[in-house]
Amino acid sequence: MRRVTKIAAALLCGSLGVTALTACGSNSTSSSSAPSGSSTGAASSSTIKVGMAYDVGGRGDHSFNDSAAAGLDKAVKDFGVQFKELQAVNGESDADRAAKLDSLAANGYNPIVAIGFNYANAVKTESAKYPNVKFAIVDDASNTATNVTNLVFTEEQSSYLVGVAAALKSKTGTVGFIGGVDVPLIHKFQAGYQAGVKSVKPNDKVIVKYLSPAGDFSGFASPNKGKAAAQGMLSQGADVIYAAAGSSGDGSIQAVAAQKGAWAIGVDSDQHELPALAPYKNSILTSALKNVDVAVYDYIKSIHDGSPLTGTQTFSLAKGGVGYATSGGFVDDIKTQLDQAKADIVSGKVTVPTTTS
Repeated sequence: MRRVTKIAAALLCGSLGVTALTACGSNSTSSSSAPSGSSTGAASSSTIKVGMAYDVGGRGDHSFNDSAAAGLDKAVKDFGVQFKELQAVNGESDADRAAKLDSLAANGYNPIVAIGFNYANAVKTESAKYPNVKFAIVDDASNTATNVTNLVFTEEQSSYLVGVAAALKSKTGTVGFIGGVDVPLIHKFQAGYQAGVKSVKPNDKVIVKYLSPAGDFSGFASPNKGKAAAQGMLSQGADVIYAAAGSSGDGSIQAVAAQKGAWAIGVDSDQHELPALAPYKNSILTSALKNVDVAVYDYIKSIHDGSPLTGTQTFSLAKGGVGYATSGGFVDDIKTQLDQAKADIVSGKVTVPTTTS
């Protein structure tokens, strides 16, 4: 089994969000957050040049992108790889994203890692244009080119586990789910969460709210929208709220922290452990972990080791690719039930749905 040890939370810049360069493909790097303070690393001992293109939110989203950045940081530390990071903004087109990847490939970066399904068309275009460059994409499995590796996760499984936790901890019988953008990927989070809740308390109510429709990715980077959505759910009696919404989830957590007796559930990273969310950590029940850091690190390591991961690589609960956080000890009293649910999924006794229909 490949190494899937969770990378220390200290490497993360923050926690919650999903996905981010300026339109037309800015070449600026995230030097202020990068481990070396430059786009090429401090004392690079490797000839490998890794290009990283983030989705909306980028480094500092406290979630999805930060987890990817942690995997890059560890690879820089362990292997001395050189690197360049490109950010993103709302409203980018496929052409904008392709321009970013093109700029990396043209400047000798190989491999290139695209963070988020938004890059699917851009990766398809650029991988054909640069057949000798290795590409990896997170959260998309549509590319079949031999020089593209798809890094995907069973998000529904970790969401199921935190759904079980939500049901066991709710005192009102009403819980909430906030999705950043109304797209199939986030439907997986919703489906798993609802199934987990219903597995424990079939009659509990799950309030669902999406922050933006498909095609509008602002829902992944709008904390104010997340806060308003959570406040609305709290007013309807929800006392546990799970947000799969990128940095918009920060707002949800803030709203929950202001409500006595309510719990927030984090996403992607262990948000209880993130410095940026420290003021609210006593309200974060658990987090649905999606180890993007493991996937990014393992992929770069495979290039470094001369045995590149290829095809579609699925990071499942059984492989340690997803899971739930225990930081804070708030789920210690229900850990037996959570671990039984985990065992049932791994054994195949429980198959978690990936759609809500």
